[in-house]
Amino acid sequence: MKLKLKIKGKEYEIEILETGENQIKIKVGEKEFFFGEKEEISIAKTVLPKRDFSKKEIISPIAGTISEIFVKEGDFVKRDQKALLISAMKMENEIVSDFEGRVKEVLVKKNQEVKEGDILVILQ
Repeated sequence: MKLKLKIKGKEYEIEILETGENQIKIKVGEKEFFFGEKEEISIAKTVLPKRDFSKKEIISPIAGTISEIFVKEGDFVKRDQKALLISAMKMENEIVSDFEGRVKEVLVKKNQEVKEGDILVILQ
């Protein structure tokens, strides 16, 4: 696959090829880069915290104020179901569940301040 990419007015020709050995070759101009099946490609300098998906918890992705809670103890929650709203910087942010399960405990109340990484709801 050949692409042309324009960055700050300069055009780059990029070619992406599979080598057949579980590797990908990316050619930018005359430079070639090889990436294996298990290698990570880091493009941005953003670091996301590691999540433990063995625990069924809904965690706050941002700091803010709980403005609405849509689930209660005993409710069955589906994956991607809206569970809470967090107000931050004059915006409402929907917090959805990454998991399916029954609500074991809601750890927050409406109008409560939360920090990034706080556990909001525990599922079982």
